[in-house]
Amino acid sequence: MDYAMAFLVGGVICALAQVVMDVGKILPAYVMVLFVCLGAVASGFGLYGWLIQVGNAGATIPLPNFGHALVAGILEDAAQKGWLGLLSGGLRATAMPLTMAIMAGYLFALLFSAHGKGNG
Repeated sequence: MDYAMAFLVGGVICALAQVVMDVGKILPAYVMVLFVCLGAVASGFGLYGWLIQVGNAGATIPLPNFGHALVAGILEDAAQKGWLGLLSGGLRATAMPLTMAIMAGYLFALLFSAHGKGNG
């Protein structure tokens, strides 16, 4: 049942993103930012934690989870450190995923060469 719920929740999130792109004629980069912001807002209202409990990996893999991680880190550090936690919490909570994304991008740039239109 866990696999089915993860597939269902992740599929619904991805389908919503596709509908927003197709119907709204919005560029993918804007949709990515929108979904990160929606994840942050849902986390602020306590909804994204419930979605993670229901959908497991289906809710933790897509982009809204990055917004949730930012808000969760901010709220956690703000409770411990006060105003300084508002600045440090989001960075602490997302430092490892951002570092891995940068390192993976650099590694793939070294290993593979892009062949766009007109580059042969």
